[in-house]
Amino acid sequence: MRWTRTWTGKAHPHVLALFRIVIGLLFACHGAASLFGVLGGAMGTHGGTVAAGAWPGWYAALIQLVGGLLVLVGFGTRIAALISSGSMAYAYFSVHAQHALWPIQNGGEPAAIYAWAFLLLVVTGPGAWSVDSLLPYEKEHAGQEHPEGAAIAAPATQPERSTVAS
Repeated sequence: MRWTRTWTGKAHPHVLALFRIVIGLLFACHGAASLFGVLGGAMGTHGGTVAAGAWPGWYAALIQLVGGLLVLVGFGTRIAALISSGSMAYAYFSVHAQHALWPIQNGGEPAAIYAWAFLLLVVTGPGAWSVDSLLPYEKEHAGQEHPEGAAIAAPATQPERSTVAS
């Protein structure tokens, strides 16, 4: 099974990038639908848009469009994903959770899935093929998954064993 770990290890940044691109595109489509009436328009408007400045719908749509596009191209991915995740958590708890406990019962599945998907991107980063990977800071730390982990890594040598008989 060593080949599986090798193959998945090599594919990891590319599959993560595909995940980021798809999630960002779908999220941006929600924002575009609500702001511009495209792709069927905002939910519940029969092809219309959300009123400009209306709380929280218009602001949520703006976060969806801008956050989705930033995640899609991988620019400021962690920050955009954090804001997007928070907006979906807010949507879930302020709109959906009051109707029923489970997302499948209250219509909040998309909000819950987006919240967790964006949280995953906050933790993992953008993967391959991102604008973030072109930035100097990211190039400098490329390949270092957890640079702070070096301070708590196990010692390179084994401690000597006691030769005193007990």
